Amino acid sequence: MPAKNLICVVVDRLHSGMVGAYGNSWIHTGQFDRLASESFLFDQALIDSPQLDQLYRSFWLGLHTAAQTARAASGSSFPHLVRAGGWHTALITDEREVTQYPLAGDFAEHVFVQPQGEDQIAEEISQTQLGELFGAATQWLQTPRQPFCLWLHARAMAGAWDAPWEFRNQYADEEDPQPPDFASVPNLWLSDKYDPDELLGVTHAYAGQVTLLDVCLGALLDQLQQTRLDGNTLLTLISARGFPLGEHRRIGACDEALYNETVQIPWLMRFPDGSGKLARSQALVQPADLPGTLLHWLDLDRSQFGTPHAGSLLGIIRGDVEAIRDRARMVSRHEQALQTPAWLLRQPVTGAAELYAKPSDRWEVNEVANRLPDVVAGLQAALTEIERTGGENRLPPLAETL
Repeated sequence: MPAKNLICVVVDRLHSGMVGAYGNSWIHTGQFDRLASESFLFDQALIDSPQLDQLYRSFWLGLHTAAQTARAASGSSFPHLVRAGGWHTALITDEREVTQYPLAGDFAEHVFVQPQGEDQIAEEISQTQLGELFGAATQWLQTPRQPFCLWLHARAMAGAWDAPWEFRNQYADEEDPQPPDFASVPNLWLSDKYDPDELLGVTHAYAGQVTLLDVCLGALLDQLQQTRLDGNTLLTLISARGFPLGEHRRIGACDEALYNETVQIPWLMRFPDGSGKLARSQALVQPADLPGTLLHWLDLDRSQFGTPHAGSLLGIIRGDVEAIRDRARMVSRHEQALQTPAWLLRQPVTGAAELYAKPSDRWEVNEVANRLPDVVAGLQAALTEIERTGGENRLPPLAETL
């Protein structure tokens, strides 16, 4: 039997509503669609924190950002366990913060693609930051040492919006203003009387970056096919966090409010044997579920994480179970949130709680806290209980109304 390989592609600031497989119909994402047609998709994947260092705690330790478990990182990280199991591990990224995270040292090989010093629109795909990063990854895959685990983290929409001009311009209709020519990542609040054309221009520029990412993903998929690595490689594509595009008057990170445009992320897994192909799940899943799932597929002992958060999603993918939790907690510097299959409660540190019906109100348009005080109180109690016990896995099921 061929050796099992892993590739995990993490794309920062990819808005779930801007990918065809997640409902977008106007941005060209043919390569995402190609991958989705061969993959299992999670429709309710939610980050636990919009902070990158906390996210990687989840990715590499299997620990939710709010978990109270404290233990030394040495010898217990995902890259360490995979490497100890006999896999060659490599980290390729253009994000300095990822390379500086202590657990990054557990990878055997590091390739850092230096971001360009000045944010400006490129003339060619190969000159873009995404083009250079994916070029480094495809080159690495030409002669990899098997079995391998390749972790590819792309700054993507958190870095320069440097796709060639025609990538964003193609989305502007004749009556639309010309898209803006900026390349720096926008981060601003919209006023009550904002100019819709300003938001439209930002959206067109973002769409151009998504199209660039789609082209780069296609090159990676072609490389796997040409080298026949697709026959024994599990490919996971997941976003690190979303990017607000005017929802709730925010463009960019702003205050990292825990709304859908930031917390819901695309998550696709393509298995070499076709497991879960063309299937999708509404189960609530979070980044801390990823390392245990990958270790499970590699037949490695995931109990060495020593945490109940390091479970596996293979049961969902194989159709053995529908879900592994009935609630998902998210935490940022200024607030926390709890999502269940029926509700999202957003609880700022200061100010009133907000309540939204799920999954019907995907983008949190209709706030209903004043009409359903019992639901708000029940979800607030559930948040308090998670804080007390240190994790949702130790709790009894939620009441039916929640």
